[in-house]
Amino acid sequence: MENAIPQLCIVVPCYNEEEALPASAKVLGDLLYGMIKAGEVKRTSYICFVNDGSRDKTWECITWLMGQSSMFRGINLSRNFGHQGALLAGLFTARAEAYVSIDADLQDDEQKIRDMVRQYRDGMDIVYGCRDNRDTDTWFKRTTAEMFYKLRGKMGINTIPDHADYRLMSVRAVEALKQFGEVNLFIRGIIPMLGFPSGKVFYKRKAREQGESKYPLTKMLRLAWNGVVNFSDVPLVFCLVAGMAGGCISLLLMLWALYCWCSGSALPGWTSMLMVVCFFSSLQFIFIGIIGLYIGKVLRETKHRPVFIVQDDLTRG
Repeated sequence: MENAIPQLCIVVPCYNEEEALPASAKVLGDLLYGMIKAGEVKRTSYICFVNDGSRDKTWECITWLMGQSSMFRGINLSRNFGHQGALLAGLFTARAEAYVSIDADLQDDEQKIRDMVRQYRDGMDIVYGCRDNRDTDTWFKRTTAEMFYKLRGKMGINTIPDHADYRLMSVRAVEALKQFGEVNLFIRGIIPMLGFPSGKVFYKRKAREQGESKYPLTKMLRLAWNGVVNFSDVPLVFCLVAGMAGGCISLLLMLWALYCWCSGSALPGWTSMLMVVCFFSSLQFIFIGIIGLYIGKVLRETKHRPVFIVQDDLTRG
């Protein structure tokens, strides 16, 4: 079933984007104006910038943009909640019929928003923006990304390869997303679980022109870890299998020691015994550490802390 021309909201999470925001706002504003003029979206469509507790003048820049045009609107979070929290703040607070999320650096091809809207009108509730290559990435980032996608696939985690958070969602899909009350967020793993009709657009990622990346290696690793422990119990199964294997080895060692005692031969010295004790003690510590990480996740989930807190809501025109 085809969808009608939508009121579109372009959600743009911003963290210390003072340098990139003026140019990005102009590009997105010109794009949205052209789509409105061409009748692709409703005249009430707008761009919603979400200030994620920036330490620079990002919020001042957003308020200045709102003074220049009613096409620009803003949400100011009370502190930094991270990219995923800021993204949900925009999706859950703004009112529209279709939403497109895109980063403020515009490394993702903003022109593909037109293709996303076309697929939305053809009946798609979710349209994923996927990179057709990783030529702009460093060798390390490209290699680790490929390894991570393969690892998630083997763990049974359903994610879209080469897709980050550049996507279109219908209001129906956003309302379904609200039913997931998780605190340790990995939106890329949740969206495919919604089950609505979906499509893809492919694009070449651009190099960042202003500012610096807000996703260093530490944040990428943290997001990757959330993607594993939130959607797969394979690490726990690995602990169980490794523990059973260690138990079998321990049993063989005990049988060997018993055989040596019965045959009257001398037992190995304290060095060998110490190595065995240390080896299995280290295994125990590793397993306890992994289980502890899971317990920590459970603890944070039981607290039901808010994913975001809106300080200023200026999305109403």
